[in-house]
Amino acid sequence: MARQRRRLATLGQTPWLYQELAQRMAERLDWIKLEPERLLLWDGLLGGGHAALRARYPKADILWAETEGRAAAEASLRGPWWQPWKRMPERVLSPADVEPGTLQVVWASLGLLGAAEPDRLFKAWARALAPQGFVLFSSLGPDSFKELRALYAEAGWGAVTPAWIDLHDLGDALLHAGFSEPVMDQERLTLTWADAASLWGDLQALGGNIACDRHPGLRTRRWRQAWETRVGQALRQPDGRLALTLEFVCGHALNPEPRLPGESTVPLSALKDQLAQRRKPY
Repeated sequence: MARQRRRLATLGQTPWLYQELAQRMAERLDWIKLEPERLLLWDGLLGGGHAALRARYPKADILWAETEGRAAAEASLRGPWWQPWKRMPERVLSPADVEPGTLQVVWASLGLLGAAEPDRLFKAWARALAPQGFVLFSSLGPDSFKELRALYAEAGWGAVTPAWIDLHDLGDALLHAGFSEPVMDQERLTLTWADAASLWGDLQALGGNIACDRHPGLRTRRWRQAWETRVGQALRQPDGRLALTLEFVCGHALNPEPRLPGESTVPLSALKDQLAQRRKPY
């Protein structure tokens, strides 16, 4: 995944599909009433969302945390040398340099894409947030590219995608990392292409195959021809276009106030049960 991120960083821009998904995630900002003073764009060069955040929070101080491609992100903020008025007073940091407890928002569009240890990532976001700050993130769900996965399994070509995590498991992981009030939602999109060659080109542009159990060696030209033939047959729709399913998963959660020493939490349901027991006649 690190190699893919470095390769995509050389493009200096967010891939088209990631831009679309970032815009869809930005629609969730209407649910959030907090007006942040400082927010963090996590891997914004790859995941996108900077324009949407700047439009929604024009007065906020925006920081960038780039795991790869820090120089490319800085170049994108500087803008053309002949238009100095377009330069943005924003800083690009490595994730380790983010000061703990100083942010009201962590924005991570596709921040979990390819994450080997989501729990560790959630804890890093929680450390960066001040109390009552929130994280808003997205990923791809298990149904993404299911048609292509079925084709690869039938042909014995190895895995074509990683095992993306179900949204319910992500909600549990957020609670385990210390967040509260997690909200997860999903939507399914259908992407279509005119032919297999166009689909191949877009899959490469989006990052390539990052599955750990993918085919270990290089493919041949003959295999590429066989791929285009089988994909053209298996994914063909009645209208003649090739279609793939994309499951887009979004989540947000609150970083709660720290508990006082000795403080304990009793669920409301338990209190209701106790009250009901006291009301029973002897």
